[in-house]
Amino acid sequence: MGLFTSINIAASGMTAERLRSDVIADNIANASTTRTAEGGPFRRSRVVLRPRTEQPFWRSPFLPDSMDRGPGTGVRVAEIQKDTKENRLVYDPTHPDAIQTGPRAGYVEMPNVDVVTEMVDMIAATRAYEANASIIEGSKSMFQRALEIGSR
Repeated sequence: MGLFTSINIAASGMTAERLRSDVIADNIANASTTRTAEGGPFRRSRVVLRPRTEQPFWRSPFLPDSMDRGPGTGVRVAEIQKDTKENRLVYDPTHPDAIQTGPRAGYVEMPNVDVVTEMVDMIAATRAYEANASIIEGSKSMFQRALEIGSR
């Protein structure tokens, strides 16, 4: 494990959580958007994270593979998916996007965004970001102590 491995792992988590926060903010901003460019109401997006599996650029081909196996190399964003959960219907026959005919006449198809769920996800993303920032600060503190010990 290299000197900056912990910082690289935490930085990958911070990047992923920042993107996750941006997607959550977009969901909240569009919680009442009934008409999009694609047609129909806004659909909630969610971020899918996966472990990073690529080898670091500094990996030496001369080291045994057992030296590279450790707790992990971080996280990456695999994709941003649209949530397929059913949209909710709200009865409002005066709305310009209300369904005009059929058994659902007068109902408006609203986005499948639950603001409470989004806020809980935002809190979790913020806490994860803060935890990764704390790891970086702790690593920096350890490096500083090691330099102080070495200079004595």
